Amino acid sequence: MHSDPRFVELKKRLYAFVFPMSIAFMAWYLLYVLMSAFGRDLMGVVLFGSVNVALLFGILQFVSTFGIAVVYTNYARRKLDSQAVELRDELHHGATDKEGGR
Repeated sequence: MHSDPRFVELKKRLYAFVFPMSIAFMAWYLLYVLMSAFGRDLMGVVLFGSVNVALLFGILQFVSTFGIAVVYTNYARRKLDSQAVELRDELHHGATDKEGGR
């Protein structure tokens, strides 16, 4: 199965989403950490009430995590799921001919 062109294409589609999104999220998280360590003045700026930039960054970390999950779900539904189900069924139940027989 690993050498099947359909499986290779499925992996490419998965990696096309996972790697860029992972890099973007890690950069966003690293920005949060670096700003917390070295940008204390900016992070301490009060936006309203007792909410400062640091708290907003922290909340946005959670929001971006859930956002990525939603975006991935939609991406997988459109680009991955049907082909993955087809390959899984073929792997578990064997190849079928075009008329649906075995």
